[in-house]
Amino acid sequence: MIKKHLLVLLVSLAGISAFAQEKKAPSYPLITHDPYFSIWSNTDQVNHSVTKHWTGAEQSLLGVIKVDGKSYGFLGAMEQVFKNVLASSDDQGYNFKYTESEPAGEWKSADYIDTDWKSGAAPFGDTEHHAKTEWKTKDLWVRRSFDLASLNLKDLSLKINHDDNIHVYLNGTLIYEHKGWTDNKFIYVPVKQDVIKSLKKTKNVLAIHIVNTAGGQGLDAGLVTKAPLLNPILAAQQKSVNVTATQTRYEFKAGGIDLSLTFTSPLLLDDLNLISRPVSYITYKVKSNDKKIHNVEALFNASTNIAVNIPAQEVRAESSNFGPLSILKAGTTEQPVLQKKGDNLRIDWGYMYVATPMANGATQYVVPLHNAVADFNSTAKIKRPTALTGTKLSLSTVLRFGKVGASPEQQYVMLGYDDLESVQFFGQNLKAYWNSEGTESFNGELVKANTDYAQLMARTNTFDASLYKTALAAGGEKYAKLCVLAYRQAIAAHKLVKSPQGDLLFMSKENFSNGSIYTVDVTYPSAPLFLAYNPELVKGLLNGIFYYSESGKWKKPFAAHDLGTYPLANGQTYGEDMPVEESGNMLILTAAIAKAEGNADYARKHWKTLGIWADYLSKEGFDPGNQLCTDDFAGHLARNANLSVKAIVALGGYGQLAAQLGETAEAKKYTEMAKAMALKWMEMAKDGDHYALTFDKKGTWSQKYNLVWDKLLGLGLFPQEVYDTEIKYYLTKQNEFGLPLDSRKTYTKSDWIVWTSVLANNDSDFQALINPVYKYATETSSRVPLSDWHETTTGKMVGFQARSVVGGYFIKMLESTWKKK
Repeated sequence: MIKKHLLVLLVSLAGISAFAQEKKAPSYPLITHDPYFSIWSNTDQVNHSVTKHWTGAEQSLLGVIKVDGKSYGFLGAMEQVFKNVLASSDDQGYNFKYTESEPAGEWKSADYIDTDWKSGAAPFGDTEHHAKTEWKTKDLWVRRSFDLASLNLKDLSLKINHDDNIHVYLNGTLIYEHKGWTDNKFIYVPVKQDVIKSLKKTKNVLAIHIVNTAGGQGLDAGLVTKAPLLNPILAAQQKSVNVTATQTRYEFKAGGIDLSLTFTSPLLLDDLNLISRPVSYITYKVKSNDKKIHNVEALFNASTNIAVNIPAQEVRAESSNFGPLSILKAGTTEQPVLQKKGDNLRIDWGYMYVATPMANGATQYVVPLHNAVADFNSTAKIKRPTALTGTKLSLSTVLRFGKVGASPEQQYVMLGYDDLESVQFFGQNLKAYWNSEGTESFNGELVKANTDYAQLMARTNTFDASLYKTALAAGGEKYAKLCVLAYRQAIAAHKLVKSPQGDLLFMSKENFSNGSIYTVDVTYPSAPLFLAYNPELVKGLLNGIFYYSESGKWKKPFAAHDLGTYPLANGQTYGEDMPVEESGNMLILTAAIAKAEGNADYARKHWKTLGIWADYLSKEGFDPGNQLCTDDFAGHLARNANLSVKAIVALGGYGQLAAQLGETAEAKKYTEMAKAMALKWMEMAKDGDHYALTFDKKGTWSQKYNLVWDKLLGLGLFPQEVYDTEIKYYLTKQNEFGLPLDSRKTYTKSDWIVWTSVLANNDSDFQALINPVYKYATETSSRVPLSDWHETTTGKMVGFQARSVVGGYFIKMLESTWKKK
């Protein structure tokens, strides 16, 4: 009888899980763990493009299935292979002739005499560009002479990595000019046919003038032609893709075989060791679709570009066995641990791992990346080394399924990353939470992950179904699907560590914004997801800022903006404070933790600091001066009405906390203050049928999303008529892809729209605000991990991508959960 009930439960959960999905995403999450270990597919057909890190750098995952000797590509696309005409430094060392003083005459022509110019090894620039020749001046002129073995060139491209403004000439003809930089990566610029035809057998010249305008500087350049793809293969037919909270599942047809491919990042928020362990599973399930028996094997290939910042960096790759696992491991030979900070960077220290159970009879080996598919398809016996050093290598795993019929056969590989040291916290390097004490090995962690496989697949399926069901009940189908799209992205923009003081630190990276670590106005919109599932993680979002103030390292009477630039949290690096914004955020979220936990113990621990910030807001918060605010994309504003709401709600939250802690006088003082401010706000911000953007600019408007915490915390500062007035007005201002942020521009922040939607007092108005956000998320032409800043008229991203703030989508679910308490 028990077994029968269990079967019914499993079938029920399977049915929910099958419905708990989204079939369309701007980018599809494959591997999602932290800001450095995060790989996505930016096309609806996963075999139509090279998989990429969230920054856009290629980090190739490649899959080929061989059915009865015929190969079909199902995962990723082959990277374009180029043949060097004039090698850049990532392939071969070379020298430029150069001068840092403006040359006289036709310096860009092939006939120019440059014997008095200096000679230096490429690349030029600074340490960020791995310079072999340091360049510090504003201007640089370089020349590179070359001969050609053959003039029979069908195509030619300039391969260049530059920082900043540049003009490039080939034999005196301009072939490329650009203002800006290439984000510290090579780009390929086709050369026109008439320029190609003008090349000579000898004494050709590539000449460049580059100007550094700000920040870093660098230059590396060569010429290439496209090489034909080796052993081109058929494409498997992708029948479907389904995204759930923790999994992305593809279904393919490859001849007589159906293949199910599932990427699982088991980010279960109630298990800190698990969300910290950077190991994802890629599960292969194959079966016959034509009632015949087929011989099947599959290649999983992971590029060592996953372990470098730029492809030119040298890596060492090797194979080994450990316990029940066959393991491939790769990392840079340089290992510059925590030596870089910034936004558009990838990790180049630590080691990537590909592991699979030896019992399945898989074969693992290392080859150059461009040979991966040809090697798999070869019928010849190939002697492979156990280790290899070079650039752009491939960690290849061949899974052998043998003869496959109608009964499914399943195998899996694990992809992991050991970063050795994760972040720096006020001068001290910290390891990932799973290895806080430094006593664990990554091989051991892979063995645990292997042991956990079956139960984790069950747990993630159950969780995915539960999340969708809860979100569906809270806000309907489109809202639930937005939560599904946001879940892994929000978590993977953080790194979980333990501070030297033993406190949890859940450290965010401000992705494609400015690269800050632990930004408070990123924490604030992200928090609803973590409040809903594990308030300990919200404490982890706040602990570092509290420490910064309470240690005396931050001496100002308001909260800091950040703790540094990722991954170095050694103190604020942002150039401008946000006093009302960040102090209000910290007070509100501390009150939210008390609401989630049913007690104010966490607030008691930081009561003195909270009091300092509340005192600051009591004096400066109601009518804010001309200071930076999180919504100042269109410029700074004094007297910002929505920022004033934040201060008022924060003071009300502080009064609520004081009451919970028995601080009666403090509770009375701040509760009455907040209520009086709210009444005054209504009078000053009133602008006919809505409330204005600022107290002094009538005829304007803005989303008052900060009001949502008055509602969720039950403070009762603002009457329902304020919510109703604003919602009614907002519904007249919507565009096709959402409600603008305010009256100055037509762009918006999708996280704030979702917060604003919670102010609605009926489902019809809520859906009216949510539906355009869903339309944006599923129809945008910006194929990057979900951008939270987009244009409401076109659905295109304006800026930002892969940020944690989409965790704010969970605020409706949070409201629903708290209502049931």
